[in-house]
Amino acid sequence: MFAASTSGVSGTNSGQGVYNYWLVVILMMTGLYLVLSRANMVKTVIGLNLFQAGVILFYVCMGRVDGGTAPIIAKGSEWAYSNPLPHVLMLTAIVVGVATTALALSLVVRINEDYGTIEEDIINEKEVAS
Repeated sequence: MFAASTSGVSGTNSGQGVYNYWLVVILMMTGLYLVLSRANMVKTVIGLNLFQAGVILFYVCMGRVDGGTAPIIAKGSEWAYSNPLPHVLMLTAIVVGVATTALALSLVVRINEDYGTIEEDIINEKEVAS
């Protein structure tokens, strides 16, 4: 799947140029690990942001075309153009991600004010005790 997607219009499937997909996998797995293994809410938010960065990078990489240029159409041009749709969608995803992160961090601050901690285990113990 990755090799075919990086071949673009006239590229080859030699395996070169797939390092960016390894970065995607590393970012996504690091984010997933942080979300699943940490009880600290700030670290969970950081993990979600890393996962989101991996997904955004994946979509941007998928829109790349070997030898492609910016999608500006000129008379007589015979160049391949990169697909602008993934880039536009990911720009929207970045904005939504920033807003979601701000909301999540504000909720963490509010939880810290109420419980005095942001560790999920301690909060669960306090909830059970009360």
